[in-house]
Amino acid sequence: MSDVARVAAGLNALVAADQHQGGHADLEKAALKGRDSALELQQRCASERVRRALYTLAAEYTDAAAWSCTDARNLEQAQRYLNESATYAGLSQDGPTEMSVWVSLAILAAQRHNWHEALAAAQAAQASTAARRDPFFDSLGRVRSALAYSALGESRNALRSLGSAQEAFAKASERERPHWTAFYGQAELDHLGAIVNNRSGRHTHAEAMAHRALAKIPPGFRRNRALATAQLALAQLHQGDAEEAIATATDVFTIMDGDPLPGRMRTLIGDFHRDLFTLAPSITYARDWSDRLRAEWSRA
Repeated sequence: MSDVARVAAGLNALVAADQHQGGHADLEKAALKGRDSALELQQRCASERVRRALYTLAAEYTDAAAWSCTDARNLEQAQRYLNESATYAGLSQDGPTEMSVWVSLAILAAQRHNWHEALAAAQAAQASTAARRDPFFDSLGRVRSALAYSALGESRNALRSLGSAQEAFAKASERERPHWTAFYGQAELDHLGAIVNNRSGRHTHAEAMAHRALAKIPPGFRRNRALATAQLALAQLHQGDAEEAIATATDVFTIMDGDPLPGRMRTLIGDFHRDLFTLAPSITYARDWSDRLRAEWSRA
């Protein structure tokens, strides 16, 4: 198990790199290196306990590579990694690890706008052993369902699932959980709630939830702070506050501090740009926004 602990130590660095910059090629390579280290140890004599722990690590590292590709919107490669991760998760016989694959599949399907598949994966996560045993995982599955329902235009189901996710999270105790869960806390739940409310046309509620998220997101979670800021900008824009919304959206670039935006974030900023020129095409600030956007896009 000391070898297992040594290989597992690299996961913390991956989580930190992801939250700082988002998905990128170096993160994908580092994740695959961790996977290879876990699989190499499988070739040695080991107890069943050690073998299952190594398969858990192989699944987590491969899932991290898949997530990096999803965030960068390299979706076909992400799918291949998730297929591989699902195999290792099954071999690990570890409930939270198997659930991580369902959550990742839900996120990947959402990036493809395949909302029915995203909902099916989220519901599989809700039905998992991990979700039945721990309200934390139950909340995670329910909020993914809420996101899928909201995209499908089923606002009542979306808000019901969001409320259930909040109730489940409030029941979750503080205890050690796998590395991949580090992103999910009250701040992320509020951020995802802002998305659900924006999609449901409840922009005042979305603005309030985005503000709550931004007040709680840990300092090192730069990418998530930028995403929540973009949701805030969308909520402000759809309430008619175009000038304030542009200022908020511009903060996304400040938060990312000159680094290229991950593909998923670029898509979200593109959505804001499209909505801006649909709702308020003639305001003076829109031209300055377009100039800034072109400058930032050139960094990619």
